[in-house]
Amino acid sequence: MSVVSVREVLAMPVLRRARPVVLAGEAGLDNRVRWVHATELVDIAPLLRGGDLVLSTGIALPSGPAALAEFATSLSDVQAAGLMVELGRRWRELPESLVEACERRGLPLIALTRVVRFAAVTQAVGERVVDQQLVELREAERVHETFTELGLAEAGPAEVLAAVQRLAGAGVVLESEDHRVLDYLAGPDDAEVLLDDWQARSRQVAHGSGTTWDELNGWLVARLGSRERGWGRLVLQCPSPPTQRLVAVVERGAAALALHRLHDRDRDNLVRRTHHELLLALTNDPTDGDVLRRCELAGFPVTKRQFVGLVLRPATPAREAGPHRRTPAGELLAATVRAVHQLELPALVCELDHDVRVLLSLPVTSAAGHVVETLAARVSRQQPAAVAAGRAAEGHTTIDHTLREAHQVIDSVRPGTETDRLVHRLEDVHLRGLLTLFGADDRIRLFVSRELDVLRETGADDGHLLEVLRALLQHPTSKADAA
Repeated sequence: MSVVSVREVLAMPVLRRARPVVLAGEAGLDNRVRWVHATELVDIAPLLRGGDLVLSTGIALPSGPAALAEFATSLSDVQAAGLMVELGRRWRELPESLVEACERRGLPLIALTRVVRFAAVTQAVGERVVDQQLVELREAERVHETFTELGLAEAGPAEVLAAVQRLAGAGVVLESEDHRVLDYLAGPDDAEVLLDDWQARSRQVAHGSGTTWDELNGWLVARLGSRERGWGRLVLQCPSPPTQRLVAVVERGAAALALHRLHDRDRDNLVRRTHHELLLALTNDPTDGDVLRRCELAGFPVTKRQFVGLVLRPATPAREAGPHRRTPAGELLAATVRAVHQLELPALVCELDHDVRVLLSLPVTSAAGHVVETLAARVSRQQPAAVAAGRAAEGHTTIDHTLREAHQVIDSVRPGTETDRLVHRLEDVHLRGLLTLFGADDRIRLFVSRELDVLRETGADDGHLLEVLRALLQHPTSKADAA
């Protein structure tokens, strides 16, 4: 569909020379112009299409007020873009009855006060319309190629959102079925304007069977999944009625997201990926305002809260998972997510390096230790695991401390160690925790290499010397026990 309007036609040089005057229907000047027809026929309406602009000298138009009103009505009924009448050949000024009829029907009526070549007008407007249609075709091809390439590359949600934002030039939001923001990319406007009171506004947007434009919020919304099994929505900032191109961009973006989900083995991956990104971002910089805003939108409160980082390590070693079989870490992740939901705890949960990472957001008055023990007990009843917890962070600025402590503690827990302790903490690992913390330091590695390489080389044949050293370290106060 052409995007040339009546207003733009009037601004073209060939029309400006005719000194056009708008006499009626000014509110319809933004009507889209499909083509221009020069005619003197009174019964031209049946031959027109919606968006056609009629150009006439008025020579054959009727004289009576009723007939002129009927002529204006016939043009309005077929959704003509407007009526232009050249003065001088029939009228020096247009009849009041025609002006009033056009105003009542909202049909733009323009008087051309100077003589103009109708062929020149038709040619100029037609070329502009064709040029615009070619631009639209090229843009449609660009949209098609972009999302086809994303589909072939099995692109993830982040890449799809970036493509939608780039093609539309506006902010875009991916939300879950319960109206939580999973990801977003801001447009030219401030992100706070786009995301302010998101959940409340999103719940008020009713969704039909297809893509919906919500005029109140200025959103173009595409459903992800069917009405019965929808799993989210793609929302594009769109303050004015959307063009076909924008609708195509949103719908192709939604289709790409649906295709990605179809090929995802774990249907919960989108939420887990969001949590994974947020946990990494909080570990790197817990004061980043954009990250904190994303946490709040994802249902993880960060204001006036305390935070506890956890790492859960499966009791069984990692193994290759079949097409319909989860890894031990995957089974532990599922058990952790279930336990978090059952206890109604705001938490970020994801799998990272075959461990399950958790960050709890708790009221400042709650007993963090008791909550952690309860969660660990519930998870352990479903999946055996070693659980490590960092010390509670009093405020979001030290979230990275509790996350790093939990990781340090889990690395210090000896695999297979029998213990009655359900949750391991920093004070439980003592010197072993410190040595684990420094274990990756190159200076420590060089020291160990200098001290033990000779022993390894000497005992390479029988290996008994290493066993003797191990016995001495295990029984440092008794040579008899070591022997």
